Amino acid sequence: MAVNPDNLMTKVFRRIERNDVGEISMDNQMLKILFEVDGQRTVQEIAAKLGMGPSDIANVISRLVDKGIIAPASVAISYLSPAVFAGLRKELAIAIGPIADVLLENALEDFNSNESSFPSEQAAELVDVLARQISRQEKRVAFQQRMLQLLREL
Repeated sequence: MAVNPDNLMTKVFRRIERNDVGEISMDNQMLKILFEVDGQRTVQEIAAKLGMGPSDIANVISRLVDKGIIAPASVAISYLSPAVFAGLRKELAIAIGPIADVLLENALEDFNSNESSFPSEQAAELVDVLARQISRQEKRVAFQQRMLQLLREL
């Protein structure tokens, strides 16, 4: 089965329980990825941790799927919408000014993610990381409150 690297990065895989897994020949890359596959992390997160590019990891994932060692997980991952990022940029700019875009991009890089594939479940963590960049406490609290309200609305 060929795995498409274009949409692969947002997919989640799980291990398949097999009694004969010790008899299957695997190279070092296959073993590294197999140890990282947990049914919760995306291929993008695994690739970032292992320092692999999309085409490299797609090749290895494809071989693991072909051997029947892993399969797509039935985990549905939701991502933050562009509306959330627009609100986040606006509120952060109010709190700290024009450097807001740079801080947001740096925070996304720290999460090994981007705006189009940032998991919703990490939204509070992202807000917390950004809030710590706001030196004035009253502005930090106001930012956190407005973001909490925005996340609840969406």
